[in-house]
Amino acid sequence: MFELIFLGTSASAPSVYRGLSAHIVLYREHRFLIDCGEGTQRQILHSGLGFKRLNKILLTHGHLDHILGLGGFVSTLARWENMEQVDIYAGRSTLRRVADLLFQVVFPHGRSPLHIELTNIHPGVIMADDKFTLSAFSVQHRGPDCFGFVFEEKEHRPFLAEKAAALGVPFGPERAELVRGAAVTLADGRIIQPNDVLGNALPGTKYVHVGDVGRVEELLPVCQNAHTLVIEATYLEEDAELARQFGHMTAAQAAHLAKETNVNTLILTHLSRRYNGRMIRQEAQAIFPNTFVARDFDHFQITREGAEKLKKSS
Repeated sequence: MFELIFLGTSASAPSVYRGLSAHIVLYREHRFLIDCGEGTQRQILHSGLGFKRLNKILLTHGHLDHILGLGGFVSTLARWENMEQVDIYAGRSTLRRVADLLFQVVFPHGRSPLHIELTNIHPGVIMADDKFTLSAFSVQHRGPDCFGFVFEEKEHRPFLAEKAAALGVPFGPERAELVRGAAVTLADGRIIQPNDVLGNALPGTKYVHVGDVGRVEELLPVCQNAHTLVIEATYLEEDAELARQFGHMTAAQAAHLAKETNVNTLILTHLSRRYNGRMIRQEAQAIFPNTFVARDFDHFQITREGAEKLKKSS
């Protein structure tokens, strides 16, 4: 299960009600910030989440509405937060722009009290542990080195408590060992194998996050069977030519993508100020009914059943 909090949902420039692109993903002990538009640190404070352990930043691309907030955010981490290092993951051209912002403007002469690790990413796995993987994939927008991200839990075999009880497996470390795949010996000498109490493997939750993007062809395989897809919907179909010119998506295009790839839940963000959320939602839901249009501070729980909207974080 992942948690997703939208901090900014406007395209290009903030509006009265929407900040610029920024999202927080929570998974177990991990906290990820995806994009960091202008004003992100205020949105973090307003959300109530705070800065603690928010030391992994994923950038979809280098346009200013997705990175300009890094200056203030990283400066705050360096001054006030008990954090030794922050890791920023992005494509090469994005990192060049980030380096100029951080090491020429925020920290002149390249000296920072906080260790800032800039990691150039390529399509493939960025990080993984025994529970999940985080991968990057290329997307087509304006300019090079644009990426989306896949958060995916590894498959697991559910523990069948009824079978364990019938076999006399006590509560405690014996059950934990079986879940980890090790056989256990009971007090009466019987050996219980993991296969005796574990069900068939179930796929983990798959969450796909796409920033700005102008073409869907490359997204088809990566979005296939995602439990939740977050993607931009900057324009309506009536302005499809503008979307094409500027390398963006319409709500209808995003909905067709979700339908074609068997996505469970679609969440749309990055809205142009020329529309309201209702207009975007109506166009998308006519094609893909299980669609949300995100607002700032919307909070979702993402599971294998899709996305459930929780109360706002504020």
